Amino acid sequence: MPATLLATRRVEKPWGRHQLFPGFADPAPGGEPIGEVWFQSPHPEQDALLIKYLFTSQKLSVQDHPSDEEAHKRGLPRGKDECWTILAAEPDSTIAIGPLKEMTADELRESAMDGSIEQKLDWKPVKAGDFYYAPSGTVHAIGGGLTLIEVQQNSDTTYRLYDYGSDRELHLKDGVDVAHLTPYLAPARPGVVEPGRRIEVEGPKFVLERWSGGDRDIALPEGVTGWLVPIRGEGAVAGVAWKAGECVTVTGTEHLHASADADLLFAYPGTRRI
Repeated sequence: MPATLLATRRVEKPWGRHQLFPGFADPAPGGEPIGEVWFQSPHPEQDALLIKYLFTSQKLSVQDHPSDEEAHKRGLPRGKDECWTILAAEPDSTIAIGPLKEMTADELRESAMDGSIEQKLDWKPVKAGDFYYAPSGTVHAIGGGLTLIEVQQNSDTTYRLYDYGSDRELHLKDGVDVAHLTPYLAPARPGVVEPGRRIEVEGPKFVLERWSGGDRDIALPEGVTGWLVPIRGEGAVAGVAWKAGECVTVTGTEHLHASADADLLFAYPGTRRI
């Protein structure tokens, strides 16, 4: 089909929230907090990408993810590069991304075991409008008080290195084996390439664009799927209506109508913009 409105899966998490974001109904009073919203196609195992919203009230675990190469060694279909578009943040919100200085594998393992890893990571203040791309292997932790959209390779493989003393399982061997041990270096962002079109990241695993409202044509090569994520506004593509808080996949050549106030993300696999 040229356009499909994806199913919404709400995921309860202890670090989630009861107040979400415009476009999402808050959990019922007394209900479990919602930490994630996933958008899933009828055959999610076939998708190259996965789109999520995250709503955090406290720090998430220190973790990393394997690359495609490391995933294949472990019999997994793909690794996990990911990126985060920050929609809202408390004044003191942070994201840890990479170590403050180069570490050895032994130091990473030992600091994960004794908890000192938390002080050895680069905790960056974040605010609405910020963007981070985390290549596979990046040791990271998303802080509390954040609402963000995560665009990622379609993998649920996470190696948890440290979880603030909780009893959840850690994955120290794999997590250390795949980790980047040097400080994080942000990849180049092409930025605005034409009015109303900004390229947030261009490869190596996917492209993410951010569009303003108004009509435009989408032309995707055969076999390539795009994910339209409306942060704000409403519209239609290929006869499928959409609004903020939803996600639509698009294939082929289609005309997009978006309200003038719309703020949209558009993601697709590949190394270069289309």
